[in-house]
Amino acid sequence: MDTALRTSLLLGLCCLSSDCRDVGSETAPPATAASGSTAPTPEAVDAAPGSGPVPTLARIGAAQHQPLYRDPGAPDGIPVAAFELETTPVTNARFLAFVTACPSWRRSRIASLFADERYLSHWHDDLAIDPADASRPVTNVSWFAARAYAEWIGCRLPTTAEWEIAGRADATRSDARDDPDFLRRILDWYGAPARGPLAPVARGPADVHGIHDLHGLVWEWTDDFNTALVTGESRGDAGLDQNLFCGSGAANAADPSDYAAFMRYALRSGLDGRSTARGLGFRCARTLREETR
Repeated sequence: MDTALRTSLLLGLCCLSSDCRDVGSETAPPATAASGSTAPTPEAVDAAPGSGPVPTLARIGAAQHQPLYRDPGAPDGIPVAAFELETTPVTNARFLAFVTACPSWRRSRIASLFADERYLSHWHDDLAIDPADASRPVTNVSWFAARAYAEWIGCRLPTTAEWEIAGRADATRSDARDDPDFLRRILDWYGAPARGPLAPVARGPADVHGIHDLHGLVWEWTDDFNTALVTGESRGDAGLDQNLFCGSGAANAADPSDYAAFMRYALRSGLDGRSTARGLGFRCARTLREETR
């Protein structure tokens, strides 16, 4: 894990630890750049939404999502409709095509409102990447930029609930969370230091849905990355009591043994929409039409 992601993870863990500030009856502050509000758009985005190339997508069937925390008396799961998810993370080559078509998202032109100083810092220039990076996942990309890319190809970012449903699959099962070896492999990757360049996408085996690299390559943005801690519905979560996120709240977690889920939620809660990091990328999702669900 690189330094920027480690910092975000530690910030998030502060909200899941007993050191979390006592806010009494206060509510959590509104999340920055989360789903449910309209993200500002830089000027001079040349390409129209939906004009980019259609990615390769895999269908994920309808399922129940178990949030990390549940309100007392709340149902065990939240129904999530079937959706499509990109089979690999977005690569540098595909993101290069996006910034070529949409100049306002280039490194030299993007406003500081939409990305921090590390945005695309591993590229040689606005439109120059190392050829070896072409098939590697694009990183150092902010939530704003990832969302703009998704709109360009006629997609969106997956919700946290959708990503978590997809992320629990292995090569033979749609839900492998009861397998300690599956969870251990994920945790081992989370704890490993970042060394050398990232691997190209789709080098490893696909899961049962035909999706690659949800674990073991990069962390990934979700649309509601910092508001879907409890119910999975961003508008409903903005006013939750912050005491839910302190260490004492762990006793009420849906599955206290799922440390990998705690790590993901902690990382997401330490990010904001401008954040970028060497180990943080994204993939896109698409809502299925009613008749195809």
